Amino acid sequence: MKDLLAKWFPNVIWPEVWTATQETLIMTVISIVFIFVLGILLALLLFLTRDQDNLIIKSINGISAAFVNIFRSIPFIILIVLIMPFTKVLIGSVIGTAGALPALIISAAPFYARLVEIAFVEIDKGVIEASRAMGASTFTIIRKVLLPEALPAIISGLTVTTISLIGYTAMAGVVGAGGLGNMAYFTGFQRSQNDVTFVATVIILILVFIIQFIGDRATNKIDKR
Repeated sequence: MKDLLAKWFPNVIWPEVWTATQETLIMTVISIVFIFVLGILLALLLFLTRDQDNLIIKSINGISAAFVNIFRSIPFIILIVLIMPFTKVLIGSVIGTAGALPALIISAAPFYARLVEIAFVEIDKGVIEASRAMGASTFTIIRKVLLPEALPAIISGLTVTTISLIGYTAMAGVVGAGGLGNMAYFTGFQRSQNDVTFVATVIILILVFIIQFIGDRATNKIDKR
């Protein structure tokens, strides 16, 4: 098997491939944890401040919506460069796995927040109004109505966001973040070692398929409709 791999992929150093895969997974897992929490909080803020007459609440909604719209619209590769001073202050470096995390989180959290907000909007308003009529507090409605009712869409949105995030980690590799994108660009493309680029691409595709499979299974198991 080793001889066959060496024949087909002569330029691939497999320990480096494993290290790059680990770096991609680390960036993805750490980022998605923060994205999940921030995305849910942002979505709740957007949903709970919708269609309100109070000027202060309307202002909060407008500011939140503007933040989400702006940061989900900026191309990721530009965002990395744009927030480099902030990343330098926060992390102490703009390269490496840790240096990519702020850009990954800031770019994907607003996108995920919109997906979750849409899930909240699609919940039957009658259920929410009935809970309020029974004296349920806002926190109770969030815990017992919004999150349970929207859970299949929340998981589905998290799957989509995670897959997008893997693509972002590949782009982050181009500016020195490490991972499979870094290996594909610097080792594969710049050195004209097409087998390295091919292997990195295949591994990214495998990760995407695995995440999609797990996400679909989880969504189908939770969704009782």
